[in-house]
Amino acid sequence: MLRACRKSAVKWLLAISLVWGGAAGVIAEPAEAASTVELYSPYLELSAPPGDSISYSIEVINHGTAMQSVDLRFDAKGNDWAYELTSGGRAVSRLAIKAGESQSVNLRLDVPLEVNKGSYPFQVKAGDSVLPLAVQVSEQGTFRTELTTDQPNMQGHADSTFSFSATLRNRTAEKQTYALAAQAEPGWDISFSEGGKSVTSVEVEPNSEKSISISAVPPQSVNAGTYQIPISASNNSTAGETTLEAVITGTYNLVLSTPNELLSTEVTAGSERKLDLVVTNSGTAELNKVSLSASSPSGWEVSFEPSTVDSIKAGATARVQATIKADKKALAGDYVVSMTASSPEKTADAQFRVAVKSSVLWGWIGILIILAVIAGLYYLFRKYGRR
Repeated sequence: MLRACRKSAVKWLLAISLVWGGAAGVIAEPAEAASTVELYSPYLELSAPPGDSISYSIEVINHGTAMQSVDLRFDAKGNDWAYELTSGGRAVSRLAIKAGESQSVNLRLDVPLEVNKGSYPFQVKAGDSVLPLAVQVSEQGTFRTELTTDQPNMQGHADSTFSFSATLRNRTAEKQTYALAAQAEPGWDISFSEGGKSVTSVEVEPNSEKSISISAVPPQSVNAGTYQIPISASNNSTAGETTLEAVITGTYNLVLSTPNELLSTEVTAGSERKLDLVVTNSGTAELNKVSLSASSPSGWEVSFEPSTVDSIKAGATARVQATIKADKKALAGDYVVSMTASSPEKTADAQFRVAVKSSVLWGWIGILIILAVIAGLYYLFRKYGRR
């Protein structure tokens, strides 16, 4: 009986020892220390358009009492964006931070050009510390080329030069070389220039733009109307197009002549000669306020009736009478009288050869003098000849 009691007591002691021993083992096992590294950034979500680059300034803080060595990691959360973690101007993946101090890290993110509008989450990790970040893409992104102009429409007459300015934008992630081309109607002369130099192609850096000047010269025989000029900048992978518009108000042309196209006449010194003129509008636009003027030898007078024609429609003519009065002292011979028909848009000249003849009066006077001389000689012969 005594032996049985001892055995029972031993079992109880062993059981109590195991329990106390187990408890002591749990208490002796060191507890998992809480993380002492913290990641901090004042901006957790930034907005940017496609193709832009943004930067997050991040502080890695050691709240512990001993130096901490931590791994830096970037979690793109499945987004295929280019990034770079730097510290001190160099890429970094591991940091050593003294107790109670911090280290600055910069995260640069490149927003793709081809991306949907919306919010995109990311994470930066340092040891067990996690910093959630996000980028708000402000607009829909695409992989494309844009060719635009602020002033696609211009107006002028047929001998005008139409000058346009266009902007070529490369909305891709690579440098592009674009061939420049125009699809104008036959006879039009289209040229391109960039930076003051004539070009047929241009290079544009990724997500950049260039200004291009476009010159359009219409053919001489162009009719009045509106002309479309398609312009393109293209390569094998992308292209941009726009359409320019040139409005031709008409061609201006003026001809000054006579009904029989004879540019010569004759006049007696001191007298006048009336000359019929024909002013023809051979252009395609109406001419207004066509005035007549002349340049003549000294002492001569030239006048026109009417001196101004209010308007001449395209293809129409106007009749004008010019009066040429020669100087009474003009010697016999050929003289030149220049006549001009001019409007604000066009001018026409004509050179007239004017032959001056001596006055008939002087001819009769000459005849009378001759007759008088003959009569005098006859009288003298009759009177003194008999002796």
